Amino acid sequence: MKKILVIAMALMPLMLMAQAKIGIVNSQQIFDLMPEKAAAEAQLKTLSEQYHAEYELLQSEFDKKYADYQTVAADPSMPETIKERRVHELQESDKKMREFERRAADDIAATRAALTKPITDRIQAAIRTAGSHAGLDVVFDTAVTPVAYTGPATVDLTPMVKTILGLK
Repeated sequence: MKKILVIAMALMPLMLMAQAKIGIVNSQQIFDLMPEKAAAEAQLKTLSEQYHAEYELLQSEFDKKYADYQTVAADPSMPETIKERRVHELQESDKKMREFERRAADDIAATRAALTKPITDRIQAAIRTAGSHAGLDVVFDTAVTPVAYTGPATVDLTPMVKTILGLK
């Protein structure tokens, strides 16, 4: 009796899914069509170019310090204390560059998230609206979760979501 109960409990989610009305949507395809995407990409490109220009300045400073160090290191009459100071300057410059790269990457990622969140929020709201209008219980996003097979009863909401958002 216990075995039958355990088997029934294990199969219940499968039986419920079999009765659920399922839809799919490709949010990435929709995202690529959003007019706000171009503006977000332009802002990210500008920000990235600004960070790149600043990094090149840091790299130029490092290269100059390295050239100076090579000159000092090649001079046998130069005191070790001066050579050590130059090595320390190089290490500090390298550390500043790595820290700048990390902070720039973090800032670009945060900016990307802030710029894309309103777009993805609109898409998700349109997906919920389309799923509700279609009477669906579950909607899988094929851009996030690959779906190996969809049967003839599966509804593709992508065209409906595009219409809701006013996309072609």
